[in-house]
Amino acid sequence: MLTEKHDLIHELPEHRDTIHRLKMSNNHFAKLFDEYHEVDHEVHRIETGVENTSDDYLEERKKQRLHLKDELYKMIRKV
Repeated sequence: MLTEKHDLIHELPEHRDTIHRLKMSNNHFAKLFDEYHEVDHEVHRIETGVENTSDDYLEERKKQRLHLKDELYKMIRKV
């Protein structure tokens, strides 16, 4: 099963420089960025069969990833 990349740079390539600047200068952004990527990697491992879990848990993690992405995007747009 092929899964799409959901890392923030692939999701928002036009904001690459802003993302980098915020990671270096804003601790809250950096924390959310790291959390987003941890959740994204977990979802990827589940989707590729490396980890097994319930469908409900997977959906919960996908919703968490989306919530984090929305929060990060709001911060990016404010710059």
